[in-house]
Amino acid sequence: MPLSISIEAFEVVTDRGDSPPTAAGDRPVRSDALETLGAASNYLAASGFDGSAGTTALMAGIAEASDDTLPIAVGLGSDELASADLRTAAANLWRSASKLESLTSALAAAAADDLGADVALSAVVEGMLLASYRFDEHKGEQPQPEAIERIVLLAPDGTDVEAALSRAAAVAGGIALTRDLVNQPAGALTATGLADAATAAIEAAIADGDPAAGTASVEVWDRERLQAERCGGMLGVNAGSTEPPALVRMRWQPTATPRATVHLVGKGITFDTGGLNLKTFEGMEWMKVDMGGAAAVIGAMSAIVRLAPDVAVTGICCCTDNQPGPTATKPGDVLCIRNGKTVEVLNTDAEGRLVLADGLSLAVEEEPDLVVDLATLTGACLVALGDKYAGLMGNDPAAIERAQAAARAAGELLWHLPLPPEYREQLDSPIADLRNIGKNRYGGTLHAGLFLSEFVGDTPWVHLDIAGPVRADADVGEMSKGASGFGVRTLVELICGWQ
Repeated sequence: MPLSISIEAFEVVTDRGDSPPTAAGDRPVRSDALETLGAASNYLAASGFDGSAGTTALMAGIAEASDDTLPIAVGLGSDELASADLRTAAANLWRSASKLESLTSALAAAAADDLGADVALSAVVEGMLLASYRFDEHKGEQPQPEAIERIVLLAPDGTDVEAALSRAAAVAGGIALTRDLVNQPAGALTATGLADAATAAIEAAIADGDPAAGTASVEVWDRERLQAERCGGMLGVNAGSTEPPALVRMRWQPTATPRATVHLVGKGITFDTGGLNLKTFEGMEWMKVDMGGAAAVIGAMSAIVRLAPDVAVTGICCCTDNQPGPTATKPGDVLCIRNGKTVEVLNTDAEGRLVLADGLSLAVEEEPDLVVDLATLTGACLVALGDKYAGLMGNDPAAIERAQAAARAAGELLWHLPLPPEYREQLDSPIADLRNIGKNRYGGTLHAGLFLSEFVGDTPWVHLDIAGPVRADADVGEMSKGASGFGVRTLVELICGWQ
């Protein structure tokens, strides 16, 4: 299991007097109320603890500490808490206490006024679950990691404990699944392997879900079906590979009349060599993560099926690798996308937009209320925004605001970028409807967004370029070094919080 602890490890009590003793207990504290900890100021100064949000300190030197129990101070800062702050605090608390047998935490109760009791409890559980994530299946035999066996969480009366725990388990499970898929080396996860993983994830979610709430299904298009369905972008990118492509379509249909219909489209390039426009070593080193968009859609769909919102959702993953084989698409070749538009391929390393063009064309055919695509699309976005922010583009102001609101609630960082019509002529081709790269090297992320917009028409659409935040460089808060699972929480918020 990728998570060292499971949802069964948590026990929630709504009466502090009923809290059973454990090996450690937290002391949530605002940064302007450190004296309530009962610790000397020089002790706190020496430990570097100032009460800022998410910080922790072992309080072995205070009167409450004993041989049997260990108080742990957890900072809540001085401002109103956001759910992301609380997840970070819970994750850091788990890291501080992870080698102990048990823990009691009042974090959810302390944050209930800021966030609401249900949201606070869910955030604490989610943060602890995700901090326990590990990916070691390709290592030799490893000793079982030490982990807390019992976590007692204090929550206010009236908390919907079952709903909060169910949501935390679904979201954390979806993020862990996404991390697992992105962390896998390309040799262990082909396009068909990714399709198999999606199928297994949806089948598991169906088994865990409430059959009365709705139905879920998954289908996979192989090469022959892709040919019959005129998916020339996917077939063109796959042309140099010995591994077959796969398009995965996952569906959630609520029993109640859906309030909206949303399609999610993910780029699933399981490894990107650049094709005949071969990448450098440095450019290729991390290209196993180039299916991060598809992995996020799979993780989100697994959570959505379990949470059963009254929104109809379809997830489409366009899966293949991009290889420089003897039959590979060549610079100057022309591909015909599903919607009938033709593309002159002038750089085979701009392949993600070609597979997404098919996926977006398929999505808009059903006239959904919103289409969202996620892709590790451009290195230019990483240069512009760094590794914490995803680029956001779209053709509809209301859809853009909806995505921004979901990301704010999720604690994931987006930065709105334009789709400047002045740059559209950069995609003009003398022999096809458009070319797959701009005519100069500047504004590459915007050129890519403009390209994708050609395949959605007037359907409300947003594009998330997650090239930067798809992976983390260190174990920090709820993040573990490697794949981050970015995008899953935003998609779940978007769907389950639909207004």
